[in-house]
Amino acid sequence: MNLVVVTAGLTQPSSTRLLADRLAEATTRRIEEAGGAVEVRVIELRDLAGDIANTFVTGFAAARLRDAIDAVTSADGLIAVTPIFTASYSGLFKSFFDVIGSDALVGRPVLIAATGGTARHSLALEHAMRPLFAYLRAIVTPTAVYAASEDWGGDGDASTGVLSDRIARAAGELADLLAHRHPVQDPPEPFEDVIPFEQQLAALRP
Repeated sequence: MNLVVVTAGLTQPSSTRLLADRLAEATTRRIEEAGGAVEVRVIELRDLAGDIANTFVTGFAAARLRDAIDAVTSADGLIAVTPIFTASYSGLFKSFFDVIGSDALVGRPVLIAATGGTARHSLALEHAMRPLFAYLRAIVTPTAVYAASEDWGGDGDASTGVLSDRIARAAGELADLLAHRHPVQDPPEPFEDVIPFEQQLAALRP
């Protein structure tokens, strides 16, 4: 099973990458506990920022960006994590999925997550990130994970549980989706079922 993690953290290290790693580890653990095997690849968008910008200008993706796009579009499942800026996902995060295209993630299980300085931005998961992946027709886990600064050292919010609990719940949901996922069928070739001309003529003869 192939799991790709997309993280849009801007610093190194970043809390966004830390959350992405914890989600990937928890998902891997759940899959392996169920007897499966998983290969994880992490894509740091900060390393592709220049290539992403150039793609909008030139219309062509550089080799490194194309490799990342191919990894995401061929993955069995996706973990997507972004920092929250001004109550929404980062521009770098959005630009990457704009480059990918609107049909590339159809039917793909996705776990969405975000980080921010305050818990007030947590609703960005529901009013920004979830609609984005709904538009892309991905299958998003019911639980989305938000980590504010205080979540890393505290007990979290009483109504949502500690961060580790939310990570475990979301990872379990993604692992279940991956276990029951049906492969997305490629569309048929447009001329695959065309009746040969000779056969059509034969059918017209008396």
